Amino acid sequence: MHDVKAIRAEPAAFDAALARRGLPPAAGELLAQDEARRAALAAVQEKQARRNAIAREIGQAKKAGADTAALETEALTLREEIAALEAEAEAAEARLTHALERLPNRLDAEVPDGPDESANVVLHVHGAPRPAEGVKQHFELGEALGLMEFGRAAKLAGSRFTVLSGALARLERALGQFMLERHTQRNGYAEVSPPLLVNDATMYGTGQLPKFADDLFRTTDGRWLVPTAEVPLTNLVAGEILDASALPMRLTALTPCFRAEAGSAGRDVRGMLRQHQFWKVELVSITTPEQSADEHERMTRCAEGVLTELGLAWRRVLLCAGDTGFASAKTYDLEVWLPGQGAWREISSCSNCRDFQARRMNARYRPAGGKGTEFVHTLNGSGVAVGRALIAVLETFQNADGSVTVPEVLRPYMGGIERIG
Repeated sequence: MHDVKAIRAEPAAFDAALARRGLPPAAGELLAQDEARRAALAAVQEKQARRNAIAREIGQAKKAGADTAALETEALTLREEIAALEAEAEAAEARLTHALERLPNRLDAEVPDGPDESANVVLHVHGAPRPAEGVKQHFELGEALGLMEFGRAAKLAGSRFTVLSGALARLERALGQFMLERHTQRNGYAEVSPPLLVNDATMYGTGQLPKFADDLFRTTDGRWLVPTAEVPLTNLVAGEILDASALPMRLTALTPCFRAEAGSAGRDVRGMLRQHQFWKVELVSITTPEQSADEHERMTRCAEGVLTELGLAWRRVLLCAGDTGFASAKTYDLEVWLPGQGAWREISSCSNCRDFQARRMNARYRPAGGKGTEFVHTLNGSGVAVGRALIAVLETFQNADGSVTVPEVLRPYMGGIERIG
């Protein structure tokens, strides 16, 4: 959510920020709604002052034995006018909120311009990508091993689901446990087990609602299945005032995630790349404004460390304006090399949302030694997507005989198994 005071102070700059995202100007419409709201509230205050004065006049007139009929008639009229003006102010505020909540976050100055992923900037490459020649894709390996089944998954739930069994089910679990323990024991994140079903306010707080309702699954009682643990983890501080000494707050969770993938028809239809249900380790940080830029770098390094320890080739990419998510001011994507596809694919997005989500959630902190409160900054990142890590491990460490070598860091979680075959 945007601060209307900042829009009022620099409307041209706000429209320029929208233009970077390919959106038309909106400051004029927003400020018109804001002016209507403020004018109605000012009129309410003026009429309330008059009503209070009339109340005193009626009291004085009654003491003097004077006729108060005219004053009482005026008081009744004022009460009706105040009610109408309050309704007008509420309607203007609702229109303003409706418009604001659909506009994306303002981009960081470092975010490059560009319409889509073709303008993203590769900042760093780690490891040597395995040549794609002669290697199989993950679904070919998994099906040949008899441990990855898409037909049976479709029988149970339809398309975009997978059944893993045996060593691959264990490998998936091992990946999640390895990531979670690394982030809690070495990176200073506190583990949380959050609800997987949340209410409208929680989805609204992180920006999933109202804009992305079609990408979500909703239950018959009005709750939503979380598309990522970012949603419940970030909303833990919704409506709260934190002490500055408690920040940064670093949280992590290993949860299933549920996505309708409404706009992905025809994309990645084979295999596990784009699923309705998948596991992910999420990282969330709540910080002061002064901390958030450094925390963004730290969070991204934490996710990179997972990929490095797994022995995967990866690269850090700075997303351009046209590819940066709705709530983010700046995003780094981590892409992992998939030799079976011969392509780099996203496995983590680490985003600094600044105070955009905090304004929606009304999440604040009290600065040390200062007066009043300020909005916190929120950050989130994948640490990392478990299913895509599984794909990368299978394709990177496959052997000529169709077996897969288990990365050393995962063997303690696999009962010492060194090879799946």
